[in-house]
Amino acid sequence: MVISLYRTMIDTHTHLYDRQFDADRAAMIQRAKEAGVTKVFLPNIDSESILPMLQMEKDYPQYCYPMMGLHPTSVKGNYEEELAIVKKYLDEREFVAVGEIGIDLYWDKTFKEQQIEAFLVQAKWAEELDIPIIIHARKSLDLLIELVQDIKNPKVRGIFHCFTGSAQQARRIVDLGFLLGIGGVLTFKNAKLQDEIRDIPLESLVLETDAPYLTPHPFRGKRNESSYVKYVLEHLAETRGLAPKKVEEVTTKNAEKLFFGAES
Repeated sequence: MVISLYRTMIDTHTHLYDRQFDADRAAMIQRAKEAGVTKVFLPNIDSESILPMLQMEKDYPQYCYPMMGLHPTSVKGNYEEELAIVKKYLDEREFVAVGEIGIDLYWDKTFKEQQIEAFLVQAKWAEELDIPIIIHARKSLDLLIELVQDIKNPKVRGIFHCFTGSAQQARRIVDLGFLLGIGGVLTFKNAKLQDEIRDIPLESLVLETDAPYLTPHPFRGKRNESSYVKYVLEHLAETRGLAPKKVEEVTTKNAEKLFFGAES
């Protein structure tokens, strides 16, 4: 077994309950642990993903932490029923965050207004529960920044997951008190993300994989997994001229503080 240089990495956004992991889920989790990943956070998609997600929490307690929310691409004609299921679970037990929620205008704009409504409703629930929100913003970043600004409540906090926006958008998000979720896109050749976030303090960044999607270099094109978060960490360290252990320390502290209120 290779001994990892890392001991406290956190994957703040990963869909390890996805069927793509059914054949080797235990081995995949073991690889993540050996790589130095100590916690993974699981965003929900819709009613069909809840039970597989909660099974992972049961199988890997104090390692897999589920969230509860309705993903924007699952906001369809039955979105009110789906939201009612989300609310039921939020009322029944604790979750570390409401997510992933947001607006996705890449695939389909048919339910744009319903996506906005679902986002605001779920953000309100998070506000009432005093837990973070995890925001999915695809082709909708400015709109979501404006919606968060309009809420005007410092208790509304969280992560703009899979940030790939501009330097100006990054600054607006950080000024709102939110963190930027940085994943595999940072490592892509010709990616401009490293330049767009160059002036954003490390204290405003967290690491993620979005596994099984957005696999970092050098595994791009293959299935992503949580152990690969180290490639995001190392690329971030390299582009900033920092020691990888420093990036690990700060981004882990950021995640712990957001999800658990821990200062260290």
